Amino acid sequence: MIENTIAAWHDCVKTTDPVKLDAILHEEATFHSPVVHTPQQGKNMTAKYLMAAFQVLNGDDFTYIREIIGPSDAVLEFTTTIDGIVINGVDLIQWGDDGRITDFKVMIRPLKAINTVHQKMAEMLTRSSWN
Repeated sequence: MIENTIAAWHDCVKTTDPVKLDAILHEEATFHSPVVHTPQQGKNMTAKYLMAAFQVLNGDDFTYIREIIGPSDAVLEFTTTIDGIVINGVDLIQWGDDGRITDFKVMIRPLKAINTVHQKMAEMLTRSSWN
């Protein structure tokens, strides 16, 4: 049982450790990408997208600037910069009674940022080894 899902998530973001990520994802986790029309179903697909996002978004200036946390869900607002483009986004995270993440949605603005993230994520996902 995960006592504090958001603390565990922050540890995953900090370390980008796939083992830690695997431990906090529910088997039936769903990932909602800001650029892919259909939700990505299952732990493996969710992990694949999140590991790619770690590589694309977690640069030197990636920072969570605001958190709204409830009993089973949270909204974490972040900023980062890619290729000189300032990106503002939110992670909407939901978890079950065991503390494992069941639903993860990323929303990004502005449009120029979405286009940049789309390109970088596509590159990362095509060469990923997290399958």
